[in-house]
Amino acid sequence: MSATEPAEDREARIWLRDVYRGDTRQLTVRAVVTGMMLGGVMALSNMYVGFKTGWSVGVTITACILAYALFSTAARFFPALARRELTILENNMMSSVASAAGAMSTIFVTAIPALYLATGQTVGWLELAAWAAAVSLLGVFMAIPMKRQQINLEKLPFPTGIATAETLTAMHTHGEDARKKARALAVSALTGAVVSWLRDARARFMPFHLPGGPLMPSWTIAGQPLSRLTLGLDPSLLLVGAGAIIGIRAGVSLLLSALVCYAVVGPFVLNHGWVELGAFRQKWALWPGVALLVSAGLTSFLFRWRTIGRAFSTLGRLVRGGAPDDEDPLRNIEAPATWFVWGTLASGGACIVLGAAFFRISWWMGAVAVAATFFLALIASRASGETDINPIGPMGKITQLIYGVLAPTNMTTNLMTASITAGAASHASDLLVDLKSGYILGANPRKQVIAQLFGCLAGTLFVVPAYWLLIDPRQIGSDKWPAPAAQVWAGVAKVLANGIDALPPGARSGALIAVAVGIALALVEELVPKDRRPYTLSPVAAGIAWVVPAWNSISMFTGALLAWLFLRLRPAKGERYNLPVASGLIAGESLMAVVIAALVTLHVLSAE
Repeated sequence: MSATEPAEDREARIWLRDVYRGDTRQLTVRAVVTGMMLGGVMALSNMYVGFKTGWSVGVTITACILAYALFSTAARFFPALARRELTILENNMMSSVASAAGAMSTIFVTAIPALYLATGQTVGWLELAAWAAAVSLLGVFMAIPMKRQQINLEKLPFPTGIATAETLTAMHTHGEDARKKARALAVSALTGAVVSWLRDARARFMPFHLPGGPLMPSWTIAGQPLSRLTLGLDPSLLLVGAGAIIGIRAGVSLLLSALVCYAVVGPFVLNHGWVELGAFRQKWALWPGVALLVSAGLTSFLFRWRTIGRAFSTLGRLVRGGAPDDEDPLRNIEAPATWFVWGTLASGGACIVLGAAFFRISWWMGAVAVAATFFLALIASRASGETDINPIGPMGKITQLIYGVLAPTNMTTNLMTASITAGAASHASDLLVDLKSGYILGANPRKQVIAQLFGCLAGTLFVVPAYWLLIDPRQIGSDKWPAPAAQVWAGVAKVLANGIDALPPGARSGALIAVAVGIALALVEELVPKDRRPYTLSPVAAGIAWVVPAWNSISMFTGALLAWLFLRLRPAKGERYNLPVASGLIAGESLMAVVIAALVTLHVLSAE
């Protein structure tokens, strides 16, 4: 190991020596098949929940727990299955396949139903399958060059990735310390599941249940009730668990930014009548939040100019037929840059061709959308890495804004180019979450990328027929299928069809101010000494707070504060239990959300 060896290579050699488990079974047939089946089922659940609520259910942790339980139970009845123990990395590969399938629901609850709401156009099953496959594969290939920067070098937390690794370790590791962690994870998972059931289930036989919505006092701010400003506490232990993982810095940033947005700016905007009542976040706060996220993300990205230059020079050599870096210690296990180059060209080209054939998007507008998708997927993945919130909606809105200028009257182009961005950003972030758990566990990242490709196939095979057969377009926006996310997308397209001037009063000024704030926060984050960085605001978290309800930010801050206090008061126990408990809360609520969605579909629960 040379003293002049780059830091990246030194880190890689240490990881290969101390963490990597190259001789462990990983990408097996049973891992792929089981992951495809589990992922397909949960993708259907995600589509259902998305049409009902506008949100999606986490799949990664749910899949690894279900896979472990499935094989453990099957081995008791069929001992032959126990001859080859399910390894931790096989389970990790299953969750990679399943999470990719689950992410497929993104465009089916946003752009596709929004297209019908805005234009009355429906899409055939063959067109849906081709479009979904092209968009999802684009996201997978675009994530390949982001992995090293965000996971190997910057070591972004990707809270769900950490939670998945912690969950898998607790299930597969033996020993007293592992048993204690597993017990803590099991208790917190049961707690999260029970609270989720009491809050979300509406069974006729239940004697009582928790409030289904956020808890808010009947107070007002400047004449505006807190319910209208979304200022309250969401009884979601999943959000509390996510807050415990992202840490106190991001938690405080979420809280402070949410208070500025909803306690200061919100009443001012509503009292001046700039948007109708109840539409502050969807139609006004969205734009400053997106502007802050984009400006801060691009500023931070430009600070990595050396890495950017190295990446593009490497890509240039590959395109010209040059060889990869023979000194790279990870060259045999990382997904090669050639996969990124040719995969992006093929899937991006497919998006351009299919967009022209199915939606009459001019080829150059399709090319602009594909190019913009890389940068927006980069921003979305960083948001996932820092806050565990993937802002695919805002990323889609940026594309909608771009095409509000390029094609101001074409709502089909506006929506379907945005579906490229949102769908690809969703799959890029999902892959990076999986790669984070794999990095912690010592998995082969190249095999995880392959697993993700199988997941995209499973999602296409399950979700497309379900959407085509079950969703009556005439019922989109009705009580049966409210499709709130799709309604927002369609609303933005209709507004932008009349040009940027149709944005609500003050939204453009708010966005310009947010651009300056985002740049300033990013500069502070980059320029202060590393030991002072924990005392600065996270620009990503600050931007996220403007595009989610305030109660989400408050609940995540609560989790971050509780974890921080526990770590300060009981350092040893905090180090041991914070992650397992937080991971259990996420896993418990995620699992129960899937169960409730399945029971509602089967009419076991009353659909209230």
